[in-house]
Amino acid sequence: MENKYNLKSPAVKRLMKEAAELRDPTQHYHAQPLEDNLFEWHFSVRGPPDSDFDGGVYHGRIVLPPEYPMKPPSIILLTPNGRFEVGKKICLSISGHHPETWQPSWSIRTALIAIIGFMPTKGEGAIGSLDYTPEERRALAKKSQDFSCEACGCSMHSALLALTPNSNPSAEDHKAKELAQQINFKAESSLSRQASESGAAEGEPPTPAEGALASTSEGPEQAEASPPTVPEEARPPPAGPATGRPLSPRQRRAQQHSHQAPSRPVFAAAPRQPRDASRVGSVLLIVVLTLALAALIFRRVYLANEYKFDYEL
Repeated sequence: MENKYNLKSPAVKRLMKEAAELRDPTQHYHAQPLEDNLFEWHFSVRGPPDSDFDGGVYHGRIVLPPEYPMKPPSIILLTPNGRFEVGKKICLSISGHHPETWQPSWSIRTALIAIIGFMPTKGEGAIGSLDYTPEERRALAKKSQDFSCEACGCSMHSALLALTPNSNPSAEDHKAKELAQQINFKAESSLSRQASESGAAEGEPPTPAEGALASTSEGPEQAEASPPTVPEEARPPPAGPATGRPLSPRQRRAQQHSHQAPSRPVFAAAPRQPRDASRVGSVLLIVVLTLALAALIFRRVYLANEYKFDYEL
């Protein structure tokens, strides 16, 4: 196989290294490439203990792209299991369906441990996922040990080492489990993020009736901060803060303006001295004009009386 591929290719180097590391089967997983295709691997994983898959051994394919490890592989289960569809590419954060969550530091060993960790989780309608009953999954777990792969000739009776109570995982297994936990966390966080984004995109502003109902259920402070959108004609005149009397239309408009624009900066009041001075000047001007008009009227009356007196003489 080494003469068939370019040994300078990063993907070939990486797969050769991983094939050497996974040459010997373990108690929980095993994977090796086909004899004539380095980019197609067959794997076997043991069902997680204390689950519906306990006692089962499941076989599948891993198809790797030429850009591996920069792009994720495709994972296909061949053994009926009740969690993943048989012969179909499954949708996981470590598979080709989600290249945005794949990291080059992950490996085939990481993918195998992640598959074991994903098996007890819910399918939730994902591509290639199934939600069989626990009884059906237990029955399939018993039947899985009789499965034999025609492509690689692997039998589930001898694919993995027998379980022992005192088995100690290797350092590579510890590292792979830590990476698998990161994969599970990233999957949950991406689902929650998508749910929040879809909820924000589909959300619509509340209608006036909904706003009124929501405001009645809030506290007094929240109700003042966000008043219900009720038409002004149907809104009763608000009462003053201390006297309890209805406010004037000017005060109501000022109060509505303060609610509608709470974020507008408040400036200090301007000094009132110029305003008072202008008012005093206006009063004085009015007094002067009034006196001048009175003087003119008095002079006109005086002249009219004097003319009358001269006429009589």
